[in-house]
Amino acid sequence: MNETNIRAGWRIKLAFVMFIVSFGWVLILPVLPLLGFSATAIATFSGVMVIAAEIMMVAGAAIAGKDGFAYIKARVFGFLKSHGPPQTVSLMRYRIGLAMFVLPVLLGWLWPYAVQFLDGLDEHALLLGIAGDLVLLAGLFVLGGDFWDKLRSLFFHGAYVVFPGRALEGKGLSR
Repeated sequence: MNETNIRAGWRIKLAFVMFIVSFGWVLILPVLPLLGFSATAIATFSGVMVIAAEIMMVAGAAIAGKDGFAYIKARVFGFLKSHGPPQTVSLMRYRIGLAMFVLPVLLGWLWPYAVQFLDGLDEHALLLGIAGDLVLLAGLFVLGGDFWDKLRSLFFHGAYVVFPGRALEGKGLSR
């Protein structure tokens, strides 16, 4: 059955809600220490929710059925693709994204040394760490899809760099 022929009936809607709820518990986790829960209680909650999330996902897939699950998957990935980073970006956007990506990494390397010389910096370590991580992740989206391909190529042994304007004779290729 084609996904365009499927109507989003109550079964598909219920399965979608179950998928969302199965992932949503992760958002509660960082709040628990602030509410005074012990590490043991948080660990117990995490373990129970991992198992509950798996059960909810399997139940959601069973409720939706094969065609319903394909419909949900197509809709979610279609939404993410349309709202994700563009494949190519302008030179200015690339430079801004590269600065957003590299700056938190450099600050992370310099942090242990800066704490030794600047009083009071350690008080805001968590907040600055979270801000740095968010800037780094935002930088990945600003950089666009071509940068994701470059990043992905780090994990392939056979990948090689091609700089515009350079000869490729070393790789057995020609321009």
